[in-house]
Amino acid sequence: MERCFSVSGDSSTPSSPAPPPLSSPPPPSSPPPPAPLLLAPTPPPRQGRPRYAGAMVDVSKWPLFTVLSPREVATVRQACVFGTSANEAIYITHDNEVFVFGLNCSNCLGTGDSLSTIVPKKLDLLRGKKVVSISYGSGPHVLLATEDGDLFAWGHNGYSQLGNGTTNQGVLPVLVTTNLQNKRVRDVACGSHHSMALTQDGEVFAWGYNNCGQVGSGSTANQPSPRRVSSCLQGKTVVGITCGQTSSMAVVDNGEVYGWGYNGNGQLGVGNNGNQLIPCRLAALQGLCIQQIVSGYSHCLALTDEGLLYAWGANTYGQLGTGNKSNQLSPVHVMAEKERIVEIAACHSTHTSAAKTQSGQVYMWGQCRGQSIVLPHLTHFTTTDDVFACFATPAVMWRLLSMEHDDFLTVAQALRKEFDSAETADLKFSVDGKYIHVHKAVLKIRCEHFRSMFQSHWTEDLQEVIEIDQFSYPVYRSFLQFLYTDTVELPPEDAIGLLDLATSYCENRLKRLCQQIIKRGITVDNAFALLSAAVRYDAEDLEEFCFRFCVNHLTQVTQTGAFWQVDGAMLKEFICRASRCGAFRN
Repeated sequence: MERCFSVSGDSSTPSSPAPPPLSSPPPPSSPPPPAPLLLAPTPPPRQGRPRYAGAMVDVSKWPLFTVLSPREVATVRQACVFGTSANEAIYITHDNEVFVFGLNCSNCLGTGDSLSTIVPKKLDLLRGKKVVSISYGSGPHVLLATEDGDLFAWGHNGYSQLGNGTTNQGVLPVLVTTNLQNKRVRDVACGSHHSMALTQDGEVFAWGYNNCGQVGSGSTANQPSPRRVSSCLQGKTVVGITCGQTSSMAVVDNGEVYGWGYNGNGQLGVGNNGNQLIPCRLAALQGLCIQQIVSGYSHCLALTDEGLLYAWGANTYGQLGTGNKSNQLSPVHVMAEKERIVEIAACHSTHTSAAKTQSGQVYMWGQCRGQSIVLPHLTHFTTTDDVFACFATPAVMWRLLSMEHDDFLTVAQALRKEFDSAETADLKFSVDGKYIHVHKAVLKIRCEHFRSMFQSHWTEDLQEVIEIDQFSYPVYRSFLQFLYTDTVELPPEDAIGLLDLATSYCENRLKRLCQQIIKRGITVDNAFALLSAAVRYDAEDLEEFCFRFCVNHLTQVTQTGAFWQVDGAMLKEFICRASRCGAFRN
């Protein structure tokens, strides 16, 4: 249990010395270690920008989401992974339906029961709600704010962190209304077992566990329902909030930063390690305009409107990026020699830090897969979110990720969409009386056969419709679709015809894909036909695979029609080869 040494007001001198542990352990009877803070980055005080900068992140980088099918992943618009082992997830679809799945510790999935689920379950109570912010604590408990300004909470509630005035577990999402009537919540933040909400008019409300003053009420009594944080914030417009494990931070519209709560590692940045029971301004940032602030387990990062990065608090894992492991009681300038920083990242369940520069370079430092990296390390990632997916422990999301693309399509997506589109095509293939619409430029770029056809004065170069009679419609359409998508979707029997086409057109990669499809679809009934095709198209690896399958299932294969319909030379060659392998020995 952490020891709390209280200070009221802006005093920089603690009432008694505080110990310098790395971080505060969870309170008694609380569930296991912390889960992450999921906030969108704090917006700049003087300029607007999208709240969710992670628009193009691939959600499948988080192992938990690999249980979803590609079709399900395609429906995801927003998501977050949380939990002490990154074992819970919540996502919102393009239709504004909310789904959850995972371990369900402390009813944190909000499904009405305590059962874990690997199959996503819909939260009907949140259907149609447009989510703008999600955060969660260490129980975990979950807070969710909607576009309408409503605040919902569920999960662990041992310290009234759900704000409903009780300590009863929240098994379903419940609307939090106490002291928030006529208020529109636009952002939420969770510490280990306390909660904060930021309203549209810049007011901050806090509630829950308060052993070190993290609720900012001036005492250490737990707060059972939302209470406005005033004191030094009175009359100020707050634009961003964040929580460490048992500390709270706020940024106001003039760029000032205030902190309160546990300060044993200097995570409040006020120049000492005494706890603060009410908001205290970070005097060391005087003259700087902070536009984003994030909290790790027991450290903080702040970004100025000039792209400068400051860090303070615990540094046992090098999470401050100063080149050493010494805690810092006041903000220090980090990455001074680097180019302008445009985004910073941390979350209260990890000791990991990340930053992105103006040119798109992403750096990480702190605890990264068990290693302590004391200086910012340049990665190959394109977003700070990738750092947490691949190197944070647990592999959680540091903010609510948005998959909104604003109707923007990547090159690959655009090509896939325009395949067989009569509206944009400049060429048609006629196969079995059916048209397939394509684009000459794409075919020339993707296939040597067509490059020669359209650049070497072939007859086809002057035609608007090209007749194809060597291959079936499914086979030829699949081939053209492959040129647009790099994928093949055919049953093994049709893949034989596509293998023939790939051989004729010298498309080696397509040939390999066809062989994979055939191998995965081989059965006793089609094995000998597939073997014959492999021999006919000179696919040696596939031939060996099919031959071994036929030998391993010799009795059943020899009773199929395909075995006796093959030509005599092929049958004789198979029997001789099988005999040499000892297939007919008793």
